[in-house]
Amino acid sequence: MARTALVTGVTGQDGAYLSQLLLEKGYEVYGLVRRSSHSEVDDHRLRWLGIHDDVRIVDGNLTDLSSLIRVLREVKPDEIYNLGAQSFVKASWDQPIVTASVTANGVLNILEAARFEAPSARFYQASSSEMYGLIQEPMQSETTPFYPRSPYAVAKLYGHWITVNYRESFNMHASSGILFNHESPLRGLEFVTRKVTRTAAAIKLGLASKLEMGNLDAKRDWGHAKDYVRAMWLMLQQDKPDDYVVATGETHTVRHMIDVAFKRVDLNPDDYLSINPKFLRPAEVDVLLGDATKARNQLGWTPEISFEALISEMVEADLVRLRRTI
Repeated sequence: MARTALVTGVTGQDGAYLSQLLLEKGYEVYGLVRRSSHSEVDDHRLRWLGIHDDVRIVDGNLTDLSSLIRVLREVKPDEIYNLGAQSFVKASWDQPIVTASVTANGVLNILEAARFEAPSARFYQASSSEMYGLIQEPMQSETTPFYPRSPYAVAKLYGHWITVNYRESFNMHASSGILFNHESPLRGLEFVTRKVTRTAAAIKLGLASKLEMGNLDAKRDWGHAKDYVRAMWLMLQQDKPDDYVVATGETHTVRHMIDVAFKRVDLNPDDYLSINPKFLRPAEVDVLLGDATKARNQLGWTPEISFEALISEMVEADLVRLRRTI
């Protein structure tokens, strides 16, 4: 009998790739979607992967406990993947209350709904490397102290610890993946990697002439979302719930990422690059580097897609998209 999964944030990057993985494994996949005036374009990532007709969409909202209770009662999921969040770090300074409501309290709401309506369901919480913020160790593992540096990171930290609390208090199979930066062609345009790959493609096609950036020296541990959703699934296949860092163990500067993207289209980024102070964060996170030893040893997980292959794939996808507009 097919297992059933409920995925919040199903129309996002991770939700789309996770849904694709689960469908390939024979799951019935339900995706939680909040009502929106732009609902007709909300599933563009699912459409890009060709799975929009295979995911069953249900209406609900992480800020509305009653809707989550209703959905869990109807779906009766075996696994719950909570990927829904206000997930853009920069926007969390402009909308800190919304960020807290969705990214922090939303986790509590779905855990509370699951406690009563799906107590045997296995639960995954999408935690974030941003929780480490002002890093306390050169490489960040599951035991590294947290020091969040944005409203988004603070909200994610609440979601992380409330998941631990429910696991320990109510014996729920609730695990958190502390995911470091993971990208793909499905990344939103508000994120720096996609901004760079789309602009490189646009310049190549004569549709843009400049790339405006902020801090080029920030270092990130970037992986591919397809690799990272596989780690999510592996966590819920374990006998015991736990928390895992998911990372490549390699860092690259924003400047290097730009160089890789522009090399893919045979352009020199120095001819188009300018620094704009408006893209600097109020409190910068300079370096994030993950230690995924535990995930490798206990889950058998390793990343399969290289950084260069990731950025090249993103540039290629943006060239395809932009050519359609010409």
